[in-house]
Amino acid sequence: MPIRGVQHSFDDLGTPLHAITFCVVDLETTGNPPGEGGITEIGAVKVRAGEVVGEFQTLVNPSETIPPFIAVLTGITNSMVATSPRIESVLPAFLEFAHGCVMVAHNAPFDMGFLKHESLVHGYDWPDFAVVDTALLARRVITPDEAPNCKLGTLAKLFRTTVTPNHRALSDARATVDVLHGLFERVGSLGVQTLEDLQTYSSRVAPAVRAKRHLAESLPHAPGVYLFTDDRGEVLYVGKSKDLRTRVRSYFTASETRNRIGEMVGIATGVRGIECGTPLEAEVRELRLIGEHKPRYNRRSKFPERQHWLKVTVEPFPRLSLVKQVRDDDAGYLGPFSSRKTAERAMAALHEAFPIRQCTARMSKHPSLSPCVLAEMGRCVAPCDGRISMDSYGEFVAALRTALTVDPTPVVDALDRRIDVLSADERFEDAAVHRDRLSAFVRSSARMQRMASVTGCAEICAARRTEDGGWELHVIRRGRLAAAGFTPRGTDPRPHLEMLRASAETVLPGIGPVAAASPEEIELILRWLELPGVRLVEMDGTWTCPVSGAGRHLTRLDNSHSDAHHHPTERRRHLRPLGPARVG
Repeated sequence: MPIRGVQHSFDDLGTPLHAITFCVVDLETTGNPPGEGGITEIGAVKVRAGEVVGEFQTLVNPSETIPPFIAVLTGITNSMVATSPRIESVLPAFLEFAHGCVMVAHNAPFDMGFLKHESLVHGYDWPDFAVVDTALLARRVITPDEAPNCKLGTLAKLFRTTVTPNHRALSDARATVDVLHGLFERVGSLGVQTLEDLQTYSSRVAPAVRAKRHLAESLPHAPGVYLFTDDRGEVLYVGKSKDLRTRVRSYFTASETRNRIGEMVGIATGVRGIECGTPLEAEVRELRLIGEHKPRYNRRSKFPERQHWLKVTVEPFPRLSLVKQVRDDDAGYLGPFSSRKTAERAMAALHEAFPIRQCTARMSKHPSLSPCVLAEMGRCVAPCDGRISMDSYGEFVAALRTALTVDPTPVVDALDRRIDVLSADERFEDAAVHRDRLSAFVRSSARMQRMASVTGCAEICAARRTEDGGWELHVIRRGRLAAAGFTPRGTDPRPHLEMLRASAETVLPGIGPVAAASPEEIELILRWLELPGVRLVEMDGTWTCPVSGAGRHLTRLDNSHSDAHHHPTERRRHLRPLGPARVG
């Protein structure tokens, strides 16, 4: 499957240190920070593979008086810089000298801060240099027993530099070159061989973990999924990335700070990569592999199969029931919910709007049971004692089914009225409980309607142009990703799409809105389909959502929830109804 080309940076490619040209720079200044003080001297040395390939040195007129103690420290006097060029004249030559290099400095934020500030002030574009700070690197490598501090003079003695630093720019830059090479020797023995390794090196990374970087070497610079495995072949962790090799390498550096993942890397003995044609395919494969292997280090995999549904039961006098499976039984369903608590909130919202029974007793067509307290409170029409016929009760059930799948307005209106009453009585905590119930119902209803819209289509073939001019191609069948591919720029995507359709997975219709794929996969696909620029090429079915559906209530619901974070004394005005706005 063709994979789009990627323009990689040094970090992505892991450029060997011996293949990089470093520009080691040092500045002398008037002693004040950038913007308040000026540069009095620039010295730089260009090195590659251990060899000096160029030097740059110039005094600079700082346009201000050099303080006496600075003149004593550096030996640079006002008379020495009086006829020297100003920084705006020096910068073009220095930027040309440093072009294409990785910058190196001892206490780099100081030197880079001055150079970047002066470039911006005088209208020069400051390149996005990669930077190595020898002071920072030394603090990670040198122990207190070897050196009391990481000042340049101290490190020069430790590494026996050929030049002694003397607070002059070029001499200090030359000494920094020797310090840099001495540090390279130290970290090189620990497996640091590339610029990426150098920039992420930390003594916090155990040598045994760093030594596992070779596990990433066989992986491509391409989107896909990776699986960490142990010595028994058990899958420990599944992840996805737009660049498999770069992402996996990061697990063996200081950039990985998660304790559990650090534990996982410690016991991993292998990494397997699965190259994918598109980022969407990588996301979907990750979900499926987590569901299949249930890796112990993927948090999402702890209980991925725990789903809850609200069911309108099939019996003479139906009721709402919490179930874990959708059956082919003509019942009405709402879900799936990720937790039982959320499902119970949605159920409470529906009971607020529809006075159907909440008891679990089995009822015949002509029941003769005693009514419960809900009937006395007017919250249940009490079919238990025969006061309502099956047909009349069925009207409530039919309205409830409509609210589940088409129009939730009756539920929204009922909860809005209840919230208004509670807010008027300043019972804000109770109002917030009803707001949470309404939120649980509206969000689950909108989610199910969105999912049902795409799972009802036997096939959707869609394409989206990428930034580099290629095309991402996807074949979606009943909400499941059946095939994915990519065609590079200048290639007609239609023949490749037809090939994908011919080889795509066969997906048969099932029961419920998530029969062929998990809810998470369907939502990933929906998000991709709704991206700007996606083109629907072929469609077998109708992809629609009801105009009066739950989605139209989400915006106002989100706004209300945002406002509800205010202090409780202000909450009354923020717990607004979700129904149609009233004018007048």
